[in-house]
Amino acid sequence: MLASTYPGTPGDGTPAFVRDLALAESQHFDTLVVVPRVPGGASHETDGPLRVRRFAYFPRRWESLAHGAIIENLRESRLRYLQVLPLVVCEALAVRQAVRRYRPDVIHAHWIVPQAMVALLVAGRTPLVVTTLGGDLYALRARPLQWLKSRVVRRAAAVTVMNEEMREMVVALGADRGRVEVLPMGVDTSAFTAARVPSSDGLLRLLFVGRMVEKKGLAVLLEALRGLPVPWRLTVVGDGPLRSAAEEAARDLPVTFDGQLGRTELAARYASHDVVVVPSVPTASGDQDGLPVAMLEAMAAGCAIVASDLAGLREAVVDGTSGVLVTPGDTAGLAAALADLAGDPAKVARLGAAARQRAQDYSVTRRGLQYGELLARVAAGR
Repeated sequence: MLASTYPGTPGDGTPAFVRDLALAESQHFDTLVVVPRVPGGASHETDGPLRVRRFAYFPRRWESLAHGAIIENLRESRLRYLQVLPLVVCEALAVRQAVRRYRPDVIHAHWIVPQAMVALLVAGRTPLVVTTLGGDLYALRARPLQWLKSRVVRRAAAVTVMNEEMREMVVALGADRGRVEVLPMGVDTSAFTAARVPSSDGLLRLLFVGRMVEKKGLAVLLEALRGLPVPWRLTVVGDGPLRSAAEEAARDLPVTFDGQLGRTELAARYASHDVVVVPSVPTASGDQDGLPVAMLEAMAAGCAIVASDLAGLREAVVDGTSGVLVTPGDTAGLAAALADLAGDPAKVARLGAAARQRAQDYSVTRRGLQYGELLARVAAGR
């Protein structure tokens, strides 16, 4: 398995969806994970049944491109473009070495660029399954990158995407429709079963979980909350390049910034909040969420969901049944949806219960089995 977003240590606050899936796939395959080095991560590690190899790609003092989301890290600092070529070269060397020593039956690469591209360059004879989670598909639209992405998806044995819209985009790049599957990432539902904590102060308890970047829409949420005509408080979990701007925008509002949290602490936040808000928006570059894993976690925890009406989100949230959908960027509509829930605790409880049930379709156990079956088919077809 190849990826760029991967925890340095369990519970360090880095999204763990790739690790969760790797652990599930390890029930079917001996699994080696090859990822860039991040703070706190050992170069070689045994993580239960997984073997993890983290490669260096820049002097440790400045090595920051793969710590978080690569695209957003580049937007935050143009100096990080100096790390792009070293990352690709060092990943190619690490993958080539791993393939020679490990002789894999199949490679599962998360993100078309750079992981799947590198796999085709240095291990083109090994069957390749590519999983695109959204950022590399919705963004990176320059003509040379579109050409590279087209080359990758045409040659991959299978491509998995997070929603139907993404499937059509991959087909438009030239992939055989029969080799493109909508197979979202899974969530460890067992980690979010803490009993819900009832409110004791009468406030609408809102929670935002996500990286503080434009597409997550935190600025939209803060603007919407200024006009909310009911008592409320918001907790923001996460970090990112726009954190300072968000803290400034929320200076006179009842908002608490908790930073990145490990899974145990995050589960407690879900249990103590009524509504999780997912105000995702498309960015000027075209980037947008495919299907946020944080939203699936919140659903598994039994939170009511208010989310933007975007392709991947609407496939997970059934409007009026397991959540409420609002037009992306519509601050008045978002405020109205939140005010409606504040006045109807029974509806909040009903939406939360339906969300918990809906989340079972996205359990990592179920998704791991589906990915395992796909990888087995690809490996058998070599």
